[in-house]
Amino acid sequence: MSSFSFPDINVWLALAAPEHVHAREAACWWEAETDAIGFTRFTQLGFLRLVTTAALMDGKPLTLSGAWRVYDRFYEDDRVAFVPEPREAEGLFRQRTSGRAASPKVWADAWLLAVAEAAGGTLVTFDRALRGRGARCLLQG
Repeated sequence: MSSFSFPDINVWLALAAPEHVHAREAACWWEAETDAIGFTRFTQLGFLRLVTTAALMDGKPLTLSGAWRVYDRFYEDDRVAFVPEPREAEGLFRQRTSGRAASPKVWADAWLLAVAEAAGGTLVTFDRALRGRGARCLLQG
């Protein structure tokens, strides 16, 4: 393992929920990944929020303790670590949001990309639009 891969919230969700539309792509990536795999505070909170949301969990949200159990299970894999946001992430975040058109999605994407870059890693996502901004997209096309 030489660097970190940082899955975005939807990749973590697909890894935890076999019924997720991209569960197969996430599982293939997970099985083949040789780098360390990092949770950040942002992805941790987002994951916990989504798995306890009925609309996203097909009407069967996890309880708070159930969400923690699923989250903790990821750490049974030695590749997974919690990575505090590096100090440099703030400056990179500001650079990535300078001069761009305002959009609610820009903020989260820019932060995830900045944290991955500051930590010397790569953001892993299903979002094809982020491919050109330094992320690894798990979807073809």
